[in-house]
Amino acid sequence: MSELLPLLLFAGAIVVLLLGYSVAFSLAGTGLLFAAIGTWTGHFDASFLEAIPNRLFGIMNNEVLIAVPLFVFMGVMLEKSRIAEELLDAMALMFGPMRAGLGISVTLVGMLLAASTGIVGATVVTMGLLSLPTMLRRGYDPKVASGIICASGTLGQIIPPSIVLVLLGDVISSAYQQAQIDQGMFSPETVTVGDLFLGALIPGLILVVAYILYLLFKAVVDPTSVPAIPQAERDAVDDLTARVLKALVPPILLIGLVLGSILGGFATPTEAASVGAVGAILLSMMRGNFSYTVLKQVMKSTTEVSSMVFIILVGASIFSLVFRGYGGDDLVRDFLTDLPGGVFGAMAIVMLVIFLLGFFLDFIEITFVVVPIVAPILLTMGLDPVWLGIMIAINLQTSFLTPPFGFALFYLRGVAPGSVSTMQIYRGVIPFILIQLVILSLLAYWPALATWLPEVVYG
Repeated sequence: MSELLPLLLFAGAIVVLLLGYSVAFSLAGTGLLFAAIGTWTGHFDASFLEAIPNRLFGIMNNEVLIAVPLFVFMGVMLEKSRIAEELLDAMALMFGPMRAGLGISVTLVGMLLAASTGIVGATVVTMGLLSLPTMLRRGYDPKVASGIICASGTLGQIIPPSIVLVLLGDVISSAYQQAQIDQGMFSPETVTVGDLFLGALIPGLILVVAYILYLLFKAVVDPTSVPAIPQAERDAVDDLTARVLKALVPPILLIGLVLGSILGGFATPTEAASVGAVGAILLSMMRGNFSYTVLKQVMKSTTEVSSMVFIILVGASIFSLVFRGYGGDDLVRDFLTDLPGGVFGAMAIVMLVIFLLGFFLDFIEITFVVVPIVAPILLTMGLDPVWLGIMIAINLQTSFLTPPFGFALFYLRGVAPGSVSTMQIYRGVIPFILIQLVILSLLAYWPALATWLPEVVYG
């Protein structure tokens, strides 16, 4: 019976989440309920709960997590400065002469927005409002248009600076230290959010190239689904070069400030996030969009998103504490180490579980609940922490696209015109899910794609 309780705890939390209850309170409530049941039946030591205050204090004291509200602020402020609108218009005209040119411009703008904001919801909604009507008006297949908007919008998951990488970096760092202590290393090495940022750069760019290659393939095999922009529309623009430069330079400067300060060793990710927040304010001022009303809206959105992230982290901490109190981590460790295939088999099962959970759960729940349980075990087996973090990040990226609960699908459905059906959106993302799985397999076969750049920069 005692071995079943951690499994029942995990299953109970998933059932409550699927019933639609608040994530944070579902995790905390399920954990405390099972703790009470276990205490009453003699299967749980209530003294484990005494660690809750220290855990919550540790969350509030975590300097790395300060980057979350700062990056959120930067993303929301950039959304208000209409950078995406100018970028999309300029890039569409630049790639207009070729078939799939508009789709390629959406992909590149999604990449730049990802590197500027790191917020998936804002990118998908913005791109959906701006580009989907344009793509449909110019004859794009609704499935292709929906798929490329959702996929490019989720690039904020993997291309730094990414909130996902900030949260995942904190979890992986703690797991790596725990794994080394379990191995008897009491002066553990550290892995930072900056390491994950560097590790994600090459896989993220490969993903962008793969999306573009798919669109070019569509242009060859099904040219009517991705038509070029009419010549008359392109001729109506006076100075295309100046327009493109005006749209490109500000976000590239901001990206250079944020990532450059991290890669150059001048700032931590948290400090770089503050640079990005100030830079977003300056860009908004340069465009004449900054006002007290805008600042108030941005502050409100930032507070709401940041509060959601931190309260989920609190709930997940309580849940994981109770799970460990039941011996759940030992159960998972025994299961993974006994699998055939050794570390390869364990890694394959973990990736499969995360992929399947992504059909139903958000990346935040998976990051805070699943990763802290499995990561220390996998790292104890000798896996590289940066490689493991990027593998999980790309896997989590698919959770935004996988039906039925992919959040990017919901975001686009909310702003898409009625002529685009939900089934068309679902069918449109399938090729991009397959592309992500191919990139994930490539990274599994060639770990240096994630580990080479951090080793070169940090030695």
